[in-house]
Amino acid sequence: MADLQLDHVSKTFENHIVLDNFDLHIQDKECFTIIGPSGCGKTIILRLIAGFEKPDSGTVLIGNKKVADAQYALPPEERKIGVVFQDYAVWPHKTVFRNVSYPLELAKVPKSEIAKRVQEVLKLVSLNGYEERLPYQLSGGQQQRVALARALIQEPEILLLDEPLTNLDANLREEMRFEIKEIQKATNATILYVTHDQEVAMALSDRLAVMDEKGKIHQIEAPEIVYSRPDDLFVFKFLGLSNIVPVKVSEEKAIIIKEEEVVPIPLIPPRSMNGNSGIMGFRPMDVKIRRKKESNDVSAIAQRVTLLGPIVDYLFDLRGIPIRAQAFTNDAIRANLILNPGEEVFLSILEPKWFNSEGVAQL
Repeated sequence: MADLQLDHVSKTFENHIVLDNFDLHIQDKECFTIIGPSGCGKTIILRLIAGFEKPDSGTVLIGNKKVADAQYALPPEERKIGVVFQDYAVWPHKTVFRNVSYPLELAKVPKSEIAKRVQEVLKLVSLNGYEERLPYQLSGGQQQRVALARALIQEPEILLLDEPLTNLDANLREEMRFEIKEIQKATNATILYVTHDQEVAMALSDRLAVMDEKGKIHQIEAPEIVYSRPDDLFVFKFLGLSNIVPVKVSEEKAIIIKEEEVVPIPLIPPRSMNGNSGIMGFRPMDVKIRRKKESNDVSAIAQRVTLLGPIVDYLFDLRGIPIRAQAFTNDAIRANLILNPGEEVFLSILEPKWFNSEGVAQL
């Protein structure tokens, strides 16, 4: 079993509290992602699990075994963990084979066994045939595969990935996302991935945790649940483009007040918001654009229209409120919605999210 658990863990550096009474439980064979802004403590969590840091208080467990607390830390090499960092950390003077085989050489594994295991893991990361190449002869994606192979060579129960795709271009990032998922299926390793890249987090994760800059986890769920049913405004804003509109609710009707102008919203807010102020949030793809007004539409003026390949991105002015919207390019062309700035259209909001004044989701 390779469950991971941090139980009431705290960590401070030079009077800066990074983690405070922090709890996390990752299940065996799960691909779990922590997503959050830079500096929120994601990398420290990895280093605590790997054994590169020791908690000031609390306990780190792998399976049912305690591997660290404030007084004790099991050495990293005894934790059956593989680690891949953002900068690859491949040795420029060693061939692919020697980069990958190095951990086994340190462990004094017989040469025949080393050769067999290196070939197996290079095949797993699609680098068979590259054994004698040096890192400068490889692409960035191939160097990242070398780092993955080196982490996998000791057959770890846990694979820790610290922003390993950040330095790759968009096409390579997409390719490596799929490969990491396939590697997990092939090895049955528990994977903990930390990133600020929401696309990677959504694509890879069985579950993901959204952290804020203070090291607090706001929500842990499957990616589709976190995206579609955020617990609070922080999660909603962090995952994807969002429109945030302050509203007031009375008699179960919502209005926007902008510079003393009242803009009624033809949507029914949750009863829990009646008589209170709050936030209506919605995604750009949840805005329906029409040339002709229908009953639940509001008037808006096009400010900017940008063609982004398969997507058209719009910026509208709704009585002084900026509204982002998106539509598939083919749909926009069919509906005559490649607009010029200044044109009037009519908008309806399909799936709004409602939050009270404290930012807590209201259903």
